Amino acid sequence: MKQPALGITATAVVVAISWVVILLLGADLFMGWASYALMGAIPFAILVGAFWKGEHPAALERLGQPAKGVAYVGLAAVVAAVVSVIHWQLRGGGMNPPVPMAVMTIITSVVTMFFLAVAFGGWPFTLIRNRLLGGVLLLLTAYLVNAVIFQIFFDFGFAEGAPFYQPALDPAGLFNAWDVVVVMVTALAVMFLFVCFDVWPITSVAALRSQPLLGVVWTAASFAIGLLVFWVGTSVVGMAAPTLMVTVSIPFLFGSIIVVQMLGGSLFSNVKGPAKGALNAGLAMILGLALAALYRAMMPLLSGELPAGPEGNFAAELWLANALLAVTFPFLAFFGDFFGLWPLSRRSASAEVTEEVTAERDVERV
Repeated sequence: MKQPALGITATAVVVAISWVVILLLGADLFMGWASYALMGAIPFAILVGAFWKGEHPAALERLGQPAKGVAYVGLAAVVAAVVSVIHWQLRGGGMNPPVPMAVMTIITSVVTMFFLAVAFGGWPFTLIRNRLLGGVLLLLTAYLVNAVIFQIFFDFGFAEGAPFYQPALDPAGLFNAWDVVVVMVTALAVMFLFVCFDVWPITSVAALRSQPLLGVVWTAASFAIGLLVFWVGTSVVGMAAPTLMVTVSIPFLFGSIIVVQMLGGSLFSNVKGPAKGALNAGLAMILGLALAALYRAMMPLLSGELPAGPEGNFAAELWLANALLAVTFPFLAFFGDFFGLWPLSRRSASAEVTEEVTAERDVERV
C-alpha cells in the first residue's frame, strides 16, 4: 500500500483501536492511570522515531516485523513504568490517582522531548558516535530540562483547598500551571506548523540551517507565536486556557502529526515552496478539527457525557486531550515508528517522513 492511502488507512485503524481501548478502560481508569502511563511512553517513542529512526538498539533493529515492533513496545513499557513511577512519587507524592502536579509535568516532558529531538535535531547528542548512548542521554536530558521548567514556571496556587493539594508538591513558580501547559502545547503546535512549511522562512537564511542556531531560532519563534496565540485566545477572545488547548492547539497539533508523519506530506508533494506549507497547514487544521469533533461526538458512547468548562472542572476538555494525545497519538507513534505500519507497509513511516523532509533541505528534523 502506498501513500496517501497507506496513511489514511493506518490512521483510521489506530483511531478505531483507540476508541476500543478507551471504552474497555472505563472513564476513571482512562482519565487516570492509563493516560498518565501512556504519556510516559511518548518521549521514548519520539526518541525511537526521530533520533534512532528505528535502528537502535542494534539487537532490535535486526528483528523482522512484527517481532521488532513488539520488542519496542516492551521496551517502551519498561521506560514508561520507570518514568511514571518516578514522577508519581516525586511530583505527585504517591497519591492515587496521579495528581495534576505529576500529570502536567508528564505532559510537558513530551513537549520538551519534541523540541530537543526535532527542533534541535537531537543536537548535541548527534555528536556522540555511539547513537544508542546519544539517544539515552538525549532522553535523560529532556527529563532534566523539563524538571527545571517545572520548578521555575509551575504554580499550583489555584488548587489550594483541593483534596490533593500539598504545599510541599507545589514549586510555587512564576505562572499558573495550567497556563504553562497550554503555552507549551501551543508552542509545540507552532513547531509543527513550521514543519508543514519545511521550517520556512527560518531555513531561507543560510546561517540558520545548522545546529544549534536552527534549534534556538525555531524554538524561540515557536514560543513567541505560541504566546501570541495564547494571549489572543485567553485575553482577547476570553477562552479559558484548557478550552483554548482543546479547540485550537491540540486539533492543529494532532492534524499536523497525521499530515506530516502518517501521510508523509504526500498529498501536496508536487507543490513547492510556501504554497505547499500553506496547503499542509490548512489540511492539518481541517483534519484536526474534524477528528476533535468526531471524538467529542463519541465521548458519550465511550465514557459517558462529561461536563465542560470551569463549572465541570474541564472534565470534557481533559477527556478530549487525553483521547487524542495520551492514547491515539502514542498508538500512532507505536504503529509507525515501532511496527513501520506493518502489515500495511514494510517500510517505516519515519523513513518516509525523513525522505520527504530531506528532499528539500539538508537539516535533519523528523
